[in-house]
Amino acid sequence: MMLPVGATIGILGGGQLGRMLSSAAAKFGLKTIIFAPGDDLPAAQVANRHINANYTDTEALEAFANACNVVTLEWENVPVSAVETIEAAGVAVRPGAKALSVAQDRVAEKTFLEACGIACAPWRAVDTLDDLQSAFTAIGPDCILKTRRDGYDGKGQVRLNAESDLASAWTELQEAPAILEGFVPFDLEVSVIIARANGGEIAPYPIPENQHSGGILRRSRVPAAIPEETAEQAISMAKSLADQLDYVGVLALELFVCGDGRVLANEFAPRVHNSGHWTPEACLAGQFENHIRAVAGWPLGPIDLLYPAEMDNLIGDDAATPLETLLEQGSLTLYGKTDIRPGRKMGHVVRLLIGTP
Repeated sequence: MMLPVGATIGILGGGQLGRMLSSAAAKFGLKTIIFAPGDDLPAAQVANRHINANYTDTEALEAFANACNVVTLEWENVPVSAVETIEAAGVAVRPGAKALSVAQDRVAEKTFLEACGIACAPWRAVDTLDDLQSAFTAIGPDCILKTRRDGYDGKGQVRLNAESDLASAWTELQEAPAILEGFVPFDLEVSVIIARANGGEIAPYPIPENQHSGGILRRSRVPAAIPEETAEQAISMAKSLADQLDYVGVLALELFVCGDGRVLANEFAPRVHNSGHWTPEACLAGQFENHIRAVAGWPLGPIDLLYPAEMDNLIGDDAATPLETLLEQGSLTLYGKTDIRPGRKMGHVVRLLIGTP
Protein backbone atom coordinates (compact mmCIF):
# COMPACT_ATOMS: atom_id res chain seq x y z
CA MET A 1 0.00 0.00 0.00
CA MET A 2 1.34 3.42 -1.00
CA LEU A 3 1.50 6.07 1.70
CA PRO A 4 -0.39 9.23 0.76
CA VAL A 5 1.25 12.62 0.47
CA GLY A 6 1.29 14.14 3.94
CA ALA A 7 2.02 10.84 5.67
CA THR A 8 4.73 10.63 8.34
CA ILE A 9 7.89 8.55 8.18
CA GLY A 10 9.75 7.95 11.42
CA ILE A 11 13.55 7.73 11.33
CA LEU A 12 15.55 5.96 14.02
CA GLY A 13 18.83 7.86 14.34
CA GLY A 14 19.70 11.53 14.15
CA GLY A 15 22.84 11.79 12.01
CA GLN A 16 23.55 13.14 8.55
CA LEU A 17 21.89 10.20 6.80
CA GLY A 18 18.65 10.98 8.61
CA ARG A 19 19.10 14.61 7.62
CA MET A 20 19.33 13.73 3.93
CA LEU A 21 16.47 11.25 4.18
CA SER A 22 14.29 13.94 5.76
CA SER A 23 15.11 16.33 2.94
CA ALA A 24 14.24 13.65 0.37
CA ALA A 25 10.91 12.97 2.10
CA ALA A 26 10.06 16.68 2.15
CA LYS A 27 10.48 16.76 -1.64
CA PHE A 28 7.45 14.46 -1.86
CA GLY A 29 5.36 16.26 0.75
CA LEU A 30 6.05 13.56 3.35
CA LYS A 31 6.75 14.44 6.99
CA THR A 32 9.52 12.99 9.15
CA ILE A 33 10.02 12.47 12.87
CA ILE A 34 13.50 11.77 14.21
CA PHE A 35 13.87 9.48 17.21
CA ALA A 36 17.31 9.76 18.78
CA PRO A 37 18.91 10.92 22.02
CA GLY A 38 20.70 14.26 21.92
CA ASP A 39 20.25 17.93 21.17
CA ASP A 40 20.66 19.83 17.89
CA LEU A 41 21.22 16.65 15.89
CA PRO A 42 21.89 16.98 12.14
CA ALA A 43 18.66 15.20 11.21
CA ALA A 44 16.57 17.04 13.79
CA GLN A 45 17.58 20.38 12.23
CA VAL A 46 15.57 19.62 9.08
CA ALA A 47 12.87 17.13 10.18
CA ASN A 48 9.34 18.09 11.20
CA ARG A 49 9.82 16.81 14.74
CA HIS A 50 12.43 15.31 17.04
CA ILE A 51 11.75 12.94 19.92
CA ASN A 52 14.78 13.18 22.19
CA ALA A 53 14.77 9.88 24.05
CA ASN A 54 16.88 6.79 24.55
CA TYR A 55 16.35 3.75 22.34
CA THR A 56 15.45 1.77 25.47
CA ASP A 57 12.59 4.11 26.42
CA THR A 58 9.60 1.90 25.66
CA GLU A 59 7.00 4.59 26.38
CA ALA A 60 8.71 7.08 24.07
CA LEU A 61 9.08 4.43 21.34
CA GLU A 62 5.38 3.61 21.52
CA ALA A 63 4.48 7.31 21.28
CA PHE A 64 6.83 7.59 18.30
CA ALA A 65 5.20 4.60 16.61
CA ASN A 66 1.72 6.05 17.14
CA ALA A 67 2.81 9.28 15.43
CA CYS A 68 4.21 7.52 12.33
CA ASN A 69 2.75 5.70 9.35
CA VAL A 70 5.96 3.74 8.81
CA VAL A 71 9.44 3.76 10.37
CA THR A 72 12.92 3.39 8.88
CA LEU A 73 16.45 3.75 10.23
CA GLU A 74 19.61 5.63 9.34
CA TRP A 75 21.97 3.88 11.77
CA GLU A 76 22.60 0.16 12.11
CA ASN A 77 23.46 0.25 15.82
CA VAL A 78 19.93 1.03 16.95
CA PRO A 79 19.00 -1.75 19.40
CA VAL A 80 16.92 -4.48 17.80
CA SER A 81 14.61 -4.24 20.83
CA ALA A 82 13.64 -0.72 19.75
CA VAL A 83 12.52 -2.01 16.35
CA GLU A 84 10.63 -4.87 17.99
CA THR A 85 8.80 -2.41 20.28
CA ILE A 86 7.69 -0.33 17.29
CA GLU A 87 6.59 -3.40 15.33
CA ALA A 88 4.66 -4.64 18.39
CA ALA A 89 2.79 -1.32 18.34
CA GLY A 90 1.53 -2.21 14.86
CA VAL A 91 3.82 0.00 12.77
CA ALA A 92 6.03 -1.45 10.04
CA VAL A 93 9.79 -0.85 10.23
CA ARG A 94 11.56 -0.97 6.86
CA PRO A 95 14.09 -2.54 6.86
CA GLY A 96 13.09 -4.61 9.86
CA ALA A 97 14.64 -6.38 12.80
CA LYS A 98 16.13 -9.23 10.75
CA ALA A 99 18.43 -7.05 8.64
CA LEU A 100 19.40 -5.04 11.69
CA SER A 101 20.26 -8.04 13.85
CA VAL A 102 22.36 -9.65 11.12
CA ALA A 103 24.30 -6.46 10.37
CA GLN A 104 25.03 -5.70 14.03
CA ASP A 105 27.11 -8.84 14.66
CA ARG A 106 30.03 -9.52 12.33
CA VAL A 107 29.91 -13.27 12.94
CA ALA A 108 26.18 -13.38 12.19
CA GLU A 109 26.81 -11.19 9.16
CA LYS A 110 29.56 -13.41 7.70
CA THR A 111 27.49 -16.51 8.38
CA PHE A 112 24.45 -15.02 6.66
CA LEU A 113 26.44 -13.77 3.65
CA GLU A 114 27.95 -17.20 3.10
CA ALA A 115 24.51 -18.82 3.45
CA CYS A 116 23.41 -16.53 0.59
CA GLY A 117 26.25 -17.90 -1.55
CA ILE A 118 28.33 -14.73 -1.09
CA ALA A 119 32.01 -15.45 -0.58
CA CYS A 120 33.94 -13.67 2.19
CA ALA A 121 37.58 -13.49 3.23
CA PRO A 122 38.66 -16.26 5.67
CA TRP A 123 37.38 -15.56 9.19
CA ARG A 124 37.05 -17.07 12.64
CA ALA A 125 34.98 -16.13 15.68
CA VAL A 126 37.14 -15.09 18.66
CA ASP A 127 35.84 -15.19 22.24
CA THR A 128 39.07 -15.86 24.14
CA LEU A 129 42.80 -15.32 23.77
CA ASP A 130 43.12 -19.03 22.99
CA ASP A 131 40.57 -18.57 20.18
CA LEU A 132 42.64 -15.70 18.83
CA GLN A 133 45.83 -17.74 18.87
CA SER A 134 44.13 -20.64 17.06
CA ALA A 135 42.51 -18.33 14.50
CA PHE A 136 45.77 -16.49 13.91
CA THR A 137 47.53 -19.79 13.22
CA ALA A 138 44.79 -20.79 10.78
CA ILE A 139 44.43 -17.56 8.74
CA GLY A 140 47.33 -15.28 9.73
CA PRO A 141 49.77 -13.71 9.81
CA ASP A 142 48.23 -10.78 7.89
CA CYS A 143 44.77 -10.28 9.34
CA ILE A 144 42.47 -7.89 11.18
CA LEU A 145 40.95 -8.40 14.62
CA LYS A 146 37.58 -6.65 14.95
CA THR A 147 34.97 -6.42 17.66
CA ARG A 148 31.84 -8.32 16.69
CA ARG A 149 29.60 -5.33 17.45
CA ASP A 150 29.57 -1.52 17.32
CA GLY A 151 32.73 -0.88 15.28
CA TYR A 152 32.61 1.50 12.30
CA ASP A 153 34.93 3.83 10.36
CA GLY A 154 37.99 1.88 11.46
CA LYS A 155 37.04 1.84 15.16
CA GLY A 156 37.15 -1.35 17.20
CA GLN A 157 39.80 -3.10 15.13
CA VAL A 158 43.51 -3.95 15.20
CA ARG A 159 45.67 -4.89 12.21
CA LEU A 160 47.90 -7.91 12.90
CA ASN A 161 51.00 -9.32 11.24
CA ALA A 162 53.81 -11.76 12.03
CA GLU A 163 55.33 -9.34 14.56
CA SER A 164 52.12 -8.66 16.48
CA ASP A 165 51.63 -9.39 20.16
CA LEU A 166 48.30 -11.20 20.22
CA ALA A 167 47.78 -10.69 23.95
CA SER A 168 48.22 -6.93 23.55
CA ALA A 169 45.79 -6.85 20.64
CA TRP A 170 43.23 -8.81 22.66
CA THR A 171 43.64 -6.36 25.55
CA GLU A 172 43.32 -3.37 23.18
CA LEU A 173 39.86 -4.62 22.20
CA GLN A 174 39.07 -5.04 25.91
CA GLU A 175 38.60 -8.78 25.41
CA ALA A 176 35.25 -8.13 23.75
CA PRO A 177 33.71 -10.83 21.53
CA ALA A 178 35.53 -10.47 18.22
CA ILE A 179 36.19 -11.84 14.77
CA LEU A 180 39.51 -12.41 13.04
CA GLU A 181 39.46 -11.75 9.31
CA GLY A 182 42.23 -12.72 6.91
CA PHE A 183 43.67 -9.79 4.99
CA VAL A 184 42.62 -9.83 1.33
CA PRO A 185 45.19 -8.66 -1.28
CA PHE A 186 42.62 -6.79 -3.34
CA ASP A 187 42.95 -4.51 -6.35
CA LEU A 188 39.89 -2.37 -5.67
CA GLU A 189 37.27 -1.75 -3.03
CA VAL A 190 33.80 -1.25 -4.46
CA SER A 191 30.26 -1.16 -3.15
CA VAL A 192 26.88 -2.05 -4.57
CA ILE A 193 24.15 0.42 -3.61
CA ILE A 194 20.84 -1.30 -4.23
CA ALA A 195 17.26 -0.19 -3.72
CA ARG A 196 14.55 -2.80 -3.13
CA ALA A 197 10.89 -1.84 -3.22
CA ASN A 198 8.20 -3.20 -0.91
CA GLY A 199 7.00 -5.48 -3.71
CA GLY A 200 10.46 -6.90 -4.40
CA GLU A 201 11.48 -4.71 -7.35
CA ILE A 202 15.24 -4.14 -7.29
CA ALA A 203 17.25 -1.24 -8.71
CA PRO A 204 21.08 -1.42 -8.47
CA TYR A 205 23.00 1.81 -8.88
CA PRO A 206 26.16 1.92 -10.99
CA ILE A 207 29.05 0.61 -8.91
CA PRO A 208 31.47 3.10 -7.31
CA GLU A 209 35.13 2.50 -6.55
CA ASN A 210 36.02 3.50 -2.99
CA GLN A 211 39.22 4.80 -1.41
CA HIS A 212 39.71 4.65 2.37
CA SER A 213 42.15 6.29 4.72
CA GLY A 214 42.45 5.22 8.35
CA GLY A 215 39.38 3.03 7.95
CA ILE A 216 37.22 5.98 6.83
CA LEU A 217 35.87 6.44 3.32
CA ARG A 218 37.75 9.29 1.66
CA ARG A 219 36.54 9.19 -1.96
CA SER A 220 34.05 7.33 -4.14
CA ARG A 221 34.28 7.46 -7.93
CA VAL A 222 31.73 6.08 -10.36
CA PRO A 223 31.79 4.09 -12.53
CA ALA A 224 34.37 1.78 -11.00
CA ALA A 225 37.16 0.56 -13.27
CA ILE A 226 36.00 -3.06 -13.30
CA PRO A 227 34.99 -5.45 -16.12
CA GLU A 228 31.30 -5.78 -16.93
CA GLU A 229 31.24 -9.39 -15.75
CA THR A 230 32.69 -8.32 -12.38
CA ALA A 231 30.00 -5.66 -12.03
CA GLU A 232 27.31 -8.21 -12.87
CA GLN A 233 28.70 -10.63 -10.27
CA ALA A 234 28.76 -7.91 -7.61
CA ILE A 235 25.19 -6.84 -8.36
CA SER A 236 24.02 -10.46 -8.29
CA MET A 237 25.53 -10.83 -4.82
CA ALA A 238 23.72 -7.73 -3.55
CA LYS A 239 20.43 -8.88 -5.08
CA SER A 240 20.73 -12.25 -3.38
CA LEU A 241 21.37 -10.58 -0.04
CA ALA A 242 18.42 -8.19 -0.40
CA ASP A 243 16.07 -11.00 -1.42
CA GLN A 244 17.12 -13.30 1.42
CA LEU A 245 16.56 -10.49 3.92
CA ASP A 246 13.21 -9.61 2.29
CA TYR A 247 14.70 -6.14 2.44
CA VAL A 248 12.85 -2.87 1.84
CA GLY A 249 14.88 0.27 1.21
CA VAL A 250 18.47 0.95 0.20
CA LEU A 251 21.36 -1.22 1.35
CA ALA A 252 25.06 -1.24 0.55
CA LEU A 253 27.27 -4.30 0.09
CA GLU A 254 30.98 -3.52 0.37
CA LEU A 255 33.24 -5.76 -1.70
CA PHE A 256 36.89 -6.50 -2.46
CA VAL A 257 37.78 -7.04 -6.12
CA CYS A 258 40.86 -9.27 -6.28
CA GLY A 259 43.42 -9.58 -9.03
CA ASP A 260 42.58 -13.26 -9.55
CA GLY A 261 38.98 -12.38 -10.45
CA ARG A 262 37.42 -13.14 -7.07
CA VAL A 263 34.84 -10.77 -5.60
CA LEU A 264 34.66 -11.07 -1.81
CA ALA A 265 32.22 -9.44 0.57
CA ASN A 266 33.52 -7.26 3.38
CA GLU A 267 30.29 -6.16 5.07
CA PHE A 268 26.87 -4.70 4.36
CA ALA A 269 25.00 -1.74 5.74
CA PRO A 270 21.18 -1.88 6.15
CA ARG A 271 20.74 1.78 5.23
CA VAL A 272 21.71 4.45 2.74
CA HIS A 273 25.48 4.62 2.50
CA ASN A 274 28.35 7.09 2.41
CA SER A 275 29.64 5.59 -0.85
CA GLY A 276 26.33 6.49 -2.51
CA HIS A 277 26.36 10.20 -1.69
CA TRP A 278 27.06 11.03 -5.34
CA THR A 279 23.73 9.55 -6.48
CA PRO A 280 21.50 12.65 -6.01
CA GLU A 281 23.70 14.66 -8.38
CA ALA A 282 24.62 11.92 -10.87
CA CYS A 283 21.30 10.01 -11.15
CA LEU A 284 17.72 11.15 -11.62
CA ALA A 285 16.69 9.47 -8.37
CA GLY A 286 19.39 9.36 -5.69
CA GLN A 287 19.71 6.83 -2.90
CA PHE A 288 17.87 8.98 -0.35
CA GLU A 289 14.90 9.49 -2.66
CA ASN A 290 14.70 5.82 -3.53
CA HIS A 291 14.94 4.78 0.10
CA ILE A 292 11.99 7.04 0.91
CA ARG A 293 10.09 5.75 -2.13
CA ALA A 294 10.63 2.14 -1.04
CA VAL A 295 9.72 2.74 2.60
CA ALA A 296 6.58 4.62 1.54
CA GLY A 297 5.53 1.78 -0.76
CA TRP A 298 6.06 3.92 -3.88
CA PRO A 299 7.64 2.78 -7.16
CA LEU A 300 11.39 3.25 -7.37
CA GLY A 301 12.82 6.10 -9.41
CA PRO A 302 15.33 5.82 -12.28
CA ILE A 303 18.91 5.03 -11.24
CA ASP A 304 20.72 5.42 -14.57
CA LEU A 305 24.04 7.25 -14.38
CA LEU A 306 23.76 10.62 -16.11
CA TYR A 307 27.43 11.56 -15.70
CA PRO A 308 30.53 9.96 -14.20
CA ALA A 309 31.11 11.47 -10.78
CA GLU A 310 33.29 11.46 -7.71
CA MET A 311 32.51 12.27 -4.10
CA ASP A 312 34.98 13.44 -1.48
CA ASN A 313 34.19 13.30 2.21
CA LEU A 314 34.96 16.35 4.32
CA ILE A 315 36.52 14.80 7.41
CA GLY A 316 37.59 16.69 10.52
CA ASP A 317 39.64 19.76 9.64
CA ASP A 318 38.59 19.52 5.98
CA ALA A 319 35.50 21.41 7.12
CA ALA A 320 37.67 24.30 8.32
CA THR A 321 38.53 25.08 4.69
CA PRO A 322 37.14 28.53 3.75
CA LEU A 323 33.57 28.26 2.55
CA GLU A 324 34.38 29.99 -0.73
CA THR A 325 36.96 27.28 -1.48
CA LEU A 326 34.57 24.45 -0.61
CA LEU A 327 31.88 25.91 -2.84
CA GLU A 328 34.32 26.01 -5.74
CA GLN A 329 35.11 22.30 -5.40
CA GLY A 330 31.70 21.06 -6.56
CA SER A 331 28.23 20.38 -5.20
CA LEU A 332 28.64 20.95 -1.47
CA THR A 333 26.59 19.26 1.26
CA LEU A 334 27.27 20.14 4.90
CA TYR A 335 25.77 18.17 7.76
CA GLY A 336 25.03 20.95 10.24
CA LYS A 337 27.76 19.84 12.66
CA THR A 338 29.57 22.67 14.43
CA ASP A 339 32.02 20.63 16.51
CA ILE A 340 34.98 19.67 14.30
CA ARG A 341 36.80 16.55 15.54
CA PRO A 342 39.43 14.31 13.95
CA GLY A 343 37.78 11.57 11.91
CA ARG A 344 34.32 13.16 12.09
CA LYS A 345 32.37 13.35 8.83
CA MET A 346 31.34 16.98 8.41
CA GLY A 347 30.04 17.00 4.84
CA HIS A 348 30.87 15.97 1.29
CA VAL A 349 31.53 17.41 -2.15
CA VAL A 350 30.33 15.85 -5.41
CA ARG A 351 31.88 16.62 -8.79
CA LEU A 352 30.27 15.59 -12.07
CA LEU A 353 33.01 14.46 -14.42
CA ILE A 354 31.31 15.74 -17.56
CA GLY A 355 33.21 14.72 -20.65
CA THR A 356 35.09 11.97 -18.79
CA PRO A 357 34.86 8.54 -20.45
